[in-house]
Amino acid sequence: MSADDRRNPVTRSLHFSWELSGSGWATCRIWDGSTKHRDSVSYCTNALADLLKGVTGLYGPHDIQRFSFDLEPAEARWILRRRKSDVHLTIRRFPDMSTSFDAPDEKGTLVWTSTRPRTSLAHAVLMAAEKVRRTHGEDGYLQKWQLHAFPTTELETLRHLHLAADDCALQH
Repeated sequence: MSADDRRNPVTRSLHFSWELSGSGWATCRIWDGSTKHRDSVSYCTNALADLLKGVTGLYGPHDIQRFSFDLEPAEARWILRRRKSDVHLTIRRFPDMSTSFDAPDEKGTLVWTSTRPRTSLAHAVLMAAEKVRRTHGEDGYLQKWQLHAFPTTELETLRHLHLAADDCALQH
């Protein structure tokens, strides 16, 4: 990382969005200013809760967090590796979630990677989840997502840890 990257919050920023795109589907987008990634995520798993729990885990004792999104039939596996105040984020794609769930990470195709401050990742995920709740409400979320309620507890846990542990100058 260059000295300019450390001083310039724009180059260190991370953008994330989660939009309910249909009955039981969400569009997940992540971009870091130079590269982008997009997936259409199925409701077969509690995907937004899994994402929130994965980012929350970066505040605990384990340096690596993993979770997967079901893309029907593919698997998008997110691997978050904490390195001091940064997180190295890798997304790997497997062709069939029903056969790949226990496969080693290296067996998946690398589709996106970036290293950003934990505070940027946590803030971006928090704001995206908040936007979903504001847009649909908790009842509307359940109506669209169908199998899982809005992950209120997971969102509030991440918010608490982010505000307590990170020096985030962004508006909350």
